[in-house]
Amino acid sequence: MSTGVHRPDMGKSPAAASVVENLTTVWQRVLQVSSIGPEDDFFELGGDSSLALQLFNEIGKTFGRELPPVTIYQARTIAALSALLEQPSAPRFPALVLLREGDKAPPIFLAHGLGGSAMDFFQPVRHIRSDRPLYGLQAKGSDGIDEPFNRVEDMAEFWIEAIRQIQPQGPYVLIGYSLGGLVALEMAQRLRACGEKIALLAMLDAYPYMRFLSPGQRVKLFARQLKRGLHSLGDFEFGAAYNPPAGITLTPAMQRTRAAAFTALTSYRPCPYEGPVKFVRAAVPTAFPSDAAAVWSPLIRQVEVETVPGDHLGMIATHHEDLAAVLSRYLDEALGSSE
Repeated sequence: MSTGVHRPDMGKSPAAASVVENLTTVWQRVLQVSSIGPEDDFFELGGDSSLALQLFNEIGKTFGRELPPVTIYQARTIAALSALLEQPSAPRFPALVLLREGDKAPPIFLAHGLGGSAMDFFQPVRHIRSDRPLYGLQAKGSDGIDEPFNRVEDMAEFWIEAIRQIQPQGPYVLIGYSLGGLVALEMAQRLRACGEKIALLAMLDAYPYMRFLSPGQRVKLFARQLKRGLHSLGDFEFGAAYNPPAGITLTPAMQRTRAAAFTALTSYRPCPYEGPVKFVRAAVPTAFPSDAAAVWSPLIRQVEVETVPGDHLGMIATHHEDLAAVLSRYLDEALGSSE
């Protein structure tokens, strides 16, 4: 991976024009906006998580520099991104990304899914009703510098250390989507073992890998796959549920992080949890169990299951307002209304 701005092929060098001018061209192409100033905000111009992925793919091709798409939260303007690209080496990315500001405590921490980033929560965060700051937990290695973790236990320790930098003591609010739900569960386990209080643990369509399901659950999954015309329950079918939407290309660093995260998923066996859990399942189960309570009740003393529209990806990308309404209610119940 290049650590500096270099001359791409065909002589189209960023040095031939300013970095700002080249970035402006990229932004105009991705956002389909003809006039963009160096201080215009990406999100105010209509940018979203999918466009951020496209934007940073284009930046990689144009400048020969790989930056994680979630960088847009740190550098929302062409001027700010230009400053990053002019640095001689790739910037390290923090484990916590402030997705939305707030003035009340405690903060809310959201763990993203396998192969994703804190950008997974772009849409729901816009609709969650809370006066508390919302932080996205960003996987180690997504900046292309550090080696990603391939164990859920290591991910949990990494993020616990990060959240304690801004919140040394509980009560903690943890929300995890997909693989992030398993990591949030492990974090809650470890925090409780240290005597900390968990105000809210919400798991969003998060399930153990199939070999850790009961025989009955595996049989049901296999039967559903047969109805869909598939003939096995191999890694490909189960892992396909974690793939990004069609047309979205992951950066090389995100691909490496995804591969490590999938290894973590396949080897993690959840332990019994004594605290309460709010579980939100997708109405369309695809490659996952259809009965979340049957999966988690043997492991979680008190699990409350609720259903939102969509499938595994659609619940957060398309039906984000429904999901945000449920999470807002959970936050009100756990912490008190922000009204």
